[in-house]
Amino acid sequence: MDPLLAYARRMDRADGLAHYRKRFVGADSELVYFDGNSLGRPPAAAIERVERFMREEWGGRLIRGWDEAWLQLPYEIGDQIGRAVIAAKAGQTVIGDSTTVLLYKLARAAIDGQLARDPQRREIVVDRDNIPTDRYVLEGIAHETGCHLRWIDVDLTRGVSSEQLAEAVGPQTALVVLNHVSYRSAFIADAQELTRIAHDAGALVLWDLCHSAGSVPVHADRWEFDLAVGCTYKYLNGGPGSPAFAYVRDDLHTVLRQPIQGWFGTADLFAMGPEYVPARSIRRFVSGTSPISAMIAMRETLAMIEEAGMAAVRAKSVALTSYAIDLADAWLGPLGVTLGSPRDPEERGGHVILQHPAMREVTARLWQRDVIPDYRDVGGLRIGLAPLSTSFEEVHRGLDATRVVLREVLAERAGLA
Repeated sequence: MDPLLAYARRMDRADGLAHYRKRFVGADSELVYFDGNSLGRPPAAAIERVERFMREEWGGRLIRGWDEAWLQLPYEIGDQIGRAVIAAKAGQTVIGDSTTVLLYKLARAAIDGQLARDPQRREIVVDRDNIPTDRYVLEGIAHETGCHLRWIDVDLTRGVSSEQLAEAVGPQTALVVLNHVSYRSAFIADAQELTRIAHDAGALVLWDLCHSAGSVPVHADRWEFDLAVGCTYKYLNGGPGSPAFAYVRDDLHTVLRQPIQGWFGTADLFAMGPEYVPARSIRRFVSGTSPISAMIAMRETLAMIEEAGMAAVRAKSVALTSYAIDLADAWLGPLGVTLGSPRDPEERGGHVILQHPAMREVTARLWQRDVIPDYRDVGGLRIGLAPLSTSFEEVHRGLDATRVVLREVLAERAGLA
């Protein structure tokens, strides 16, 4: 037997999280799913929960569902994310809008608050490899507020270093926006140190946790985060477009005024008063009616993470990505593939990017063979390995298929096919 396959089977037998895999729809099929960092598999129990909600709560109770249960759900699930995923005490995390909208709300609130305190703070610091939606939102806010962006150029296989941030921030810095885990390379930023550097300059920091939440441990309170956003459809398996979460440190609740004022963020939800009076809690950062049915599915994965613990989830994530790199070194390295992610697991999140000029075509062909990675320019095959639903043998099958397809593409390009 192939020793690399034998290793995968030993790891699956020893895996303390292996029993979670059978809880996900389709995980027992032959399809190889390498895109759990873009859209996670649905837990079977989530489908049952959503159907039960539709029939019994919505269908059965109708408008009566808007009692304390529905009204409190965004905060209840937010606290569960805080407790299980980002190590934040209760009352600081809420489920709300899309990541983009929440990012706008928090960034704009931070900028407005800083400008009110010091009109000279008109600079937003962001790196050029920040996930695109974050850059687009910040460009819009800069245009609206008369602020300007200070760009940090980074190595695409890594991310912002402490030296780079220290050089970029100063008395003019209002806000720093960073990804905790790079969407491209999976580089893990030193969030605690970068937050300290920004704070020393008098800036607020907004962390994008989209590629961290449910894969890499986050300690929002201990690292003294100001603000954070994260999506729930990746490692939290909330489903396509499931609402994102926002974290706002509690001492900022009455300091920052969010820009999209709606009735769900008011001090008295049903007062229907003549003017907007914001709540003095995390509810201040909610705008319109909470997307109740859209947040139901994520509860199953949150329960699994809380049961397993983020330390165990992270340990399996490291083992999976390390195994994928070993296979890539052995099988794809001789074909010209290079690693676009940190080799050191302490610096690497839950996905791996493999670089080769042929990877766009390889990705398209793999999809036709039920092997589902994704592609990121330039020449990056991205393999996202969700710890609760991915097995080591699945990684072996997927990388073996990648080797076969890459050989085919290279042979065709060389005119040998």
